[in-house]
Amino acid sequence: MTELALPQRTLPARAEPTPREKAAIIVRLLLAEGTRLPLSSLPDHLQAALAEQMGQMRLIDRATLAAVVDEFLTKLDDTGLAFPPGIEGALGLMDGHISTTAASRLRRLAGTAAKADPWDIIAALPPERILPVLTTESHEVAAVMLSKLPVPKAAQLLSQLPGDHARRIAYAISLTGRVDPETVRRIGLSLAAQLDAQPARAFEAGPVERVGAILNVSPAATRDQVLAGLDQQDAGFASEVRKAIFTFAHIPARVAPRDLPRVLRLVDQPRLVVAIAAALADPALAPVAEFILTNISQRMAQSLREEAAALAPPPAPEAEAAFTAVITAIRDLETSGEITLQRDSG
Repeated sequence: MTELALPQRTLPARAEPTPREKAAIIVRLLLAEGTRLPLSSLPDHLQAALAEQMGQMRLIDRATLAAVVDEFLTKLDDTGLAFPPGIEGALGLMDGHISTTAASRLRRLAGTAAKADPWDIIAALPPERILPVLTTESHEVAAVMLSKLPVPKAAQLLSQLPGDHARRIAYAISLTGRVDPETVRRIGLSLAAQLDAQPARAFEAGPVERVGAILNVSPAATRDQVLAGLDQQDAGFASEVRKAIFTFAHIPARVAPRDLPRVLRLVDQPRLVVAIAAALADPALAPVAEFILTNISQRMAQSLREEAAALAPPPAPEAEAAFTAVITAIRDLETSGEITLQRDSG
């Protein structure tokens, strides 16, 4: 390999390079080989120190280069496990394994929130944590925030804003071209501190979704009693819960016909037969059974009809359990993203 030309200082032959010089030599060699190095992930002071060191060096003789590379490869070969540097790196590694409350506390105690890129912290937050701040800040600050977030998340947040507010923010984005990086960083630090001050949510879903999910799998009598009570206490909340509820009767309005074969594959055949039999015996649910049978293969539909006809009318608890099995299969497919339900306008 030919000698590497580096700007300004010559190391004497066989001189022992300092750790900084060794780092500069390895980086220079890798760059010369066309390797893309994620140097921007290093703290700013280390990036500056590396650049200064490379600026002080000029020529490295072959023996020194070979010795430094040899030492570097030996250290790599001897390394069994590497940990990310600092609390922020550790928190990134443990993301999803410790609570958000514990992570926020560690960041505050270590003072890392100000040292890390605040926009990385903001971008990692779920949209529901960001949206309240986005709606209360000025259009200009909101424009900076959306510009720094990943495009899919920014689009998701923008779609949840009122139309006029969204248009004003979109226009404000056109005015952010000349905002200097330090201003953007200060905005990020302020927003990160504001978001960090928000109390952590104990529940992933909102109260409407939680009540709706419980009532989905409750017996019909219990569901009707609870909704009647909610109507008396808070009619608006009861209306929202009704929209979130998804029962066997909602299948024709909420499930696409093409998704029914996939749903039924997840339901045990005996439970499915009971559900069809119970639905055909109930005038209110018979259209649901016909919807299901019409949108699956004729062979399977005929088999289900014959088995359902051979059954005695299922008792209410058995019918409820069968309906719940079908609804659970639909919900599982929706949660995994394999199907999409139509929203009930209620």
